[in-house]
Amino acid sequence: MKTLTSLFSIALLILCCSSLTQAQSKIGWFNSQAIMEKYPEAQDAQHQLDNILADWQGELAKMQNEWKKKFEEYDKKKLILTDQLRADSEKELRELDNKINDYRTKKFGQNGELFQKQNELMKPVQNKIYKILEEVAKDEGYDYIFDKSGEILLMYSNPSLDMTSKVLDKLNNFTESIK
Repeated sequence: MKTLTSLFSIALLILCCSSLTQAQSKIGWFNSQAIMEKYPEAQDAQHQLDNILADWQGELAKMQNEWKKKFEEYDKKKLILTDQLRADSEKELRELDNKINDYRTKKFGQNGELFQKQNELMKPVQNKIYKILEEVAKDEGYDYIFDKSGEILLMYSNPSLDMTSKVLDKLNNFTESIK
C-alpha cells in the first residue's frame, strides 16, 4: 500500500511539473526608485524640482514669519487698541492668512504648480524608462514585469496573454444564457 501511494505521489508530481513547464510565464521585476536615483537625467530633473521647491518653501516661510510677527504685535497691543484698530488688525491678519493659504494651494495643492512641474520634468524621464523596459521585456521574452519600488505595480504585460476579451465574451454568454 505504501509503494502504491508513493508511486501515485511521484506520478502526480511529474504530471504537475510537466504541466507547469508548458504553461510557465517568464516574470521579472525592477526597482524604478533605484533607477531614478542612479539615472543622470532623472537626477537632473529631481534637482530642478528640489530647487523650485526650496524657493517656494522659502517664500512661504517669509509669509508665515510676517504673519507671526504681525500677530505678536497685535497680541501685545490688543488690550489698548480701539475697537476699530483691533478690527483692522484682525482683518489684516485674516487677509494675510488667506494669502498664505492661497499660495500654499497654488504651489503645493493637488493640481498646483508643483504637480505640474513634476509632470513637466519627470514624465519624459518616466516615459523613457518605460519604453526601455518594454524593449527589454520583449527582447528577453518576459510576459510580465513588476515594479517593486513601493507598492508592487504591473509595468509590462505581454499583450498576447490578455484575457479581457475572453472573460467579457464568457460573461456576456453567461448573461445571455440566464435570460
